[in-house]
Amino acid sequence: MSGPARRTLGPGGVEVTELSFGAAALGNLYAPIGDEEAAAAIDAAWDAGIRYFDTAPHYGIGLSERRVGQALRGRDRSAYTLSTKAGRLLEPVAAPVGDDLAHGFAVPATHRRVWDFSADGVRRSLEASLTRLGLDRVDVVYLHDPDDHAEQAFREGYPALERLRAEGVVGAIGAGMNQTAMLTRFVRDTDADAVLCAGRYTLLDQSALTELLPAAHEHGTAVVIGGVFNSGLLADPGPGATYDYTTAPQALVDRARRLQATAKRHGTTLRAAALAFPLAHPAVTTVLVGARSAHEVRDAAQEFTAAVPDGFWKEARAEGLLPVGVPVPGEDPA
Repeated sequence: MSGPARRTLGPGGVEVTELSFGAAALGNLYAPIGDEEAAAAIDAAWDAGIRYFDTAPHYGIGLSERRVGQALRGRDRSAYTLSTKAGRLLEPVAAPVGDDLAHGFAVPATHRRVWDFSADGVRRSLEASLTRLGLDRVDVVYLHDPDDHAEQAFREGYPALERLRAEGVVGAIGAGMNQTAMLTRFVRDTDADAVLCAGRYTLLDQSALTELLPAAHEHGTAVVIGGVFNSGLLADPGPGATYDYTTAPQALVDRARRLQATAKRHGTTLRAAALAFPLAHPAVTTVLVGARSAHEVRDAAQEFTAAVPDGFWKEARAEGLLPVGVPVPGEDPA
């Protein structure tokens, strides 16, 4: 199986597949999964031709990194691209009590997160990540959610990443966030190779189109789009669906259901349309999909390869479900 097409993440030549694996769920996001189930998800991604894997210390206070590293360790290191993040150091708790569900992860609260975007903090974070991964290198490092730490992130954290890139320790650098304003600043004011934007360029939210994506296209910065299902609503807009990690507002549920009905009329699925949509913009390099099981990975890979008829996009625009000027697959981006 040839799998998704490949593109480069910035001028350093770091290669990613257009469909990528986001490993937050492997940190027991919301609910626990077993080690075997986590490994099977990575195996399914590999079998589907996915060769870009993204994790972070934040995900399950290190559990995601350990599981990703274990699953990838026996594979040809030159055959895949791996990214992790910096900005939260994990410090052991002397007398752990309870779980980490306050942060969204069903793991014992054995560590606490300490925000640190200093140069030393970034290097220590990467060293700890490599230990958890059991690997000698990662290819990409993103500053993770520096929303409330802008001054330190730009003054200390990002220059530290530049030095790591110059030393050849990592191949590409950038920032990953759930907002667009600061990511746009990273694009305009730094030499970042890539930015990871979660949830802000989907069938339900195109706010990245206002400034971030045009700026990235102008500067040649790669954009990784995560959260294409907006944490669940665009995967299955049923009762109890979540949007941006909380219960979805009814107005958005109704909108997602209208999109779902439109997709069905055109012989496709809402999931296929959600996966196809971001890559129509020329600044977008890859779509990062989170999965917690082999079944979810196989479903995403299958939906990603499914053709979404032009009629779906035309009707979605005609019905006001997508703005007229938003790029859609099959159109000339010019």
